[in-house]
Amino acid sequence: MSALNEAPRDNLFRGLHGKPLELRAADASTPTLFGHFDMFETWAEIDSYFEGRFIERTVLGAYRKTINENRGRLKVQYDHGYDSYFGSSPLGPIDVLREEDEGPYYEVPLLDASYNHERLLPMLQGRLMDGTITSAVLGASHRFRVTKEEWVQPTKATDYNPEKLPERTIREKSLYEFGPVAFPAQIEATAGVRSL
Repeated sequence: MSALNEAPRDNLFRGLHGKPLELRAADASTPTLFGHFDMFETWAEIDSYFEGRFIERTVLGAYRKTINENRGRLKVQYDHGYDSYFGSSPLGPIDVLREEDEGPYYEVPLLDASYNHERLLPMLQGRLMDGTITSAVLGASHRFRVTKEEWVQPTKATDYNPEKLPERTIREKSLYEFGPVAFPAQIEATAGVRSL
């Protein structure tokens, strides 16, 4: 158990790939990125050389402090700013960022930039070469630091943890950035676009 307490806590990435998205009729000129970049009370297996192997969940309230204290410093980027086309360019300013019962919800009006028009919108819409709109081919992700956590080593197998892996519950996170990604780690959250 001591090795678990030494698991990395900073510059961690977690991503979610999205549900089918709703594309609303264009009645204004500002497309807005929206969705949830994390889901509360959802166990996910983490299996990486950097962090080790365990399951973790984030609880309601984990983002309250970082949203209140760090919102002005947060960035919204494509693929955590590592994509060679987008680079570290911001996608837009954060208009809405709040915790909801299911997870942290965001709305980001997209900047009038060529990378948003030419690359991001077609991927968020699932726009095919013939103009057909399907659904997003992207998910959502976030980069963070764990500031409060609890570890448990289970003694019994459960439906969510049949292998009795160590369990990490994250009570508080310091958020650095979030946004759409090509290869998310989890299944539940969303990155969509709509026109307001």
